[in-house]
Amino acid sequence: MSRFFYSKIAVNNIQKNSKTYIPYILACICTIVMFYNMSFLAAAKNIGNLSNSSSLRQVLIFGEKVIAIFSIIFLFYNNRFLVKRRKKEFGLFNILGMEKKHIAIVMLLEMIIIMIISITAGVLIGIILSKLIILLLFKIITFKVVFGFEIPIKSVIHTVILFSGIFGINLCYNIFQVHLSNPIELLKGTNAGEKEPKTKWIIAVIGVICLGRGYYISLTTKYPLAAVGGFFTAVILVIIGTYCLFIAGSIAILKMLRKNKKYYYKLNHFVSISSMIYRMKQNAAGLSNICILSTMVIVMLSTTISMYAGIEDVLRNRYPRNISVNAYNVSENQIKKLNDVIEKQTSILDTTPMNTVSYRYMYFITTQNRESFTIKEINNYIPSDAAELVFITIDDYNRMSNKSESLLKGETLLYTLNGNIDGDEINLNGFKFHIKKRLPSLYKEGRLTSIMANSYFLVVDDMDTIKEVQNALKGDNGNIEYVSYYYSFDVNAKRDIQIKLTQALKKELIRISPKIDIEGSESSRKDFFELYGGLFFLGIFLGILFIMAMVLAMYYKQILEGYDDKERYSIMKKIGMSCEKIRQIIKSQVLTVFFMPLIVAVIHLIFAFNILTKFLSMLNFTNVRLFVICTIITVCAFSVIYTVVYVLTAKTYYKIIRE
Repeated sequence: MSRFFYSKIAVNNIQKNSKTYIPYILACICTIVMFYNMSFLAAAKNIGNLSNSSSLRQVLIFGEKVIAIFSIIFLFYNNRFLVKRRKKEFGLFNILGMEKKHIAIVMLLEMIIIMIISITAGVLIGIILSKLIILLLFKIITFKVVFGFEIPIKSVIHTVILFSGIFGINLCYNIFQVHLSNPIELLKGTNAGEKEPKTKWIIAVIGVICLGRGYYISLTTKYPLAAVGGFFTAVILVIIGTYCLFIAGSIAILKMLRKNKKYYYKLNHFVSISSMIYRMKQNAAGLSNICILSTMVIVMLSTTISMYAGIEDVLRNRYPRNISVNAYNVSENQIKKLNDVIEKQTSILDTTPMNTVSYRYMYFITTQNRESFTIKEINNYIPSDAAELVFITIDDYNRMSNKSESLLKGETLLYTLNGNIDGDEINLNGFKFHIKKRLPSLYKEGRLTSIMANSYFLVVDDMDTIKEVQNALKGDNGNIEYVSYYYSFDVNAKRDIQIKLTQALKKELIRISPKIDIEGSESSRKDFFELYGGLFFLGIFLGILFIMAMVLAMYYKQILEGYDDKERYSIMKKIGMSCEKIRQIIKSQVLTVFFMPLIVAVIHLIFAFNILTKFLSMLNFTNVRLFVICTIITVCAFSVIYTVVYVLTAKTYYKIIRE
């Protein structure tokens, strides 16, 4: 036997199965290109040289990990399809005398050929495109373009190791599948799943419960802190519910339609429902995958596009004034010095503070139990019952709000930023306030908009009451700390002047007290563009990757259905059914099955909208109208892409049917 015998068989097998292998190899190459480029960006020296912020680098490293995990799942899933299509061929080899160890050698050589082609082409194309990718990233985050070209060896090594491992896992799975099967099972491998599936009511009920619970969590989430854990819990429940309902619920619905004699005993319905019942067992997993991928693409693109498009709104939410000063535990004398420094520095730079807001306050991190609040030590994480209380006086409130409210001792005006307090009384470890009025709005520090915990502003009669509250909560017994001071203002000056003013204030105010924070919107603009631009770039990158996965899943689904339906429709033609009628039935069935995942994905998005808005509010994005517009545009654009994919893949299905 020629030493190249197995190599020739391996090459010949790939050529004969080009209809399935070429899309798989192209998908492997594209996945490798995208992983290499994300790994390249995470390690690129140019980004480190231009930015001192770690936020962009962290986003890119996170993207690298997500693509790595996705690549393992995606390529393994599609490899399973290839093995299923090849089982008959391997069974034939076995019957003709080829032992399973020889089949394993052929499979090894096939995998080596595919691996070498994919990794070599993927890395080379990735290197060629890397400069274009980094220029696109710099454009999005408004960095200046730099000259030069680099190839991080670490990224090349990571790519080769990861995808060699993936191909190795796939090879082991393929050999294991062949080893466990006898020749007859291999010959019938493509027909597995043709028995009528039983209605699995338990799985269907589990699917309804999971989906209902996931939707309930999303719809009832009121506060950003709850959205953190609730979002990921809801996602897991909806994924489980989607799989269960596609696998069991779809069969149950089809069988219910079959029991309806008036509906079922019509030619179109009879053939379509009968075919779909027998085929849904293997279709269900593919349809649920397409549905979940579609949902991920829409959610990812709509959220990242919204944040990037509304970045100016985000900046204004985080920085309600151009410059803000927060002085913690300062005396009245220090407050006077602070005001003098601000007046002096603005005068030096020939600008005048406008829209000034200032007030003294005291804040406490507490735990909330309905209307009761107590001080509790919070270590490395924020518990779900955490709440921040900010106390200001009625005089400061009237001055900055241009009001003339009055309060008696024990009364308070309440503004709720996040959270909820039922009733008209607040209990602060025994010190009680009666809520005289709930405020619909109140000027607040920008940092509070991104705090995940519940946050409340309480306006009280005077500073003595605030100090009594401190005694009640902390038990200081008269050992009163100084209160904190907040001062913010706008300036009618260009960006460079604002940055200079922020830097000058940082330098001068630190001499008054080390516990003073100075923030400027223009000084932080670069950091915001790094973070939100990086998220936008990652959204586009992952969106393209998930769309590619969805396209391949659709393509393989059409091929699988085409070969399985070919004989069935050939029988229909032989018993006298017209070609036109057969085409109508095929079109009806394909349209129903194909667009079901898209419809369900849009339903998922509608129910997820509430929790997504709460989740985005933690990132200072509160422009719900913009989010709605971006979501609608994303859904429409994705639907167009989805329809184009349907038209292209349906041609493959019809071609197989007619062969």
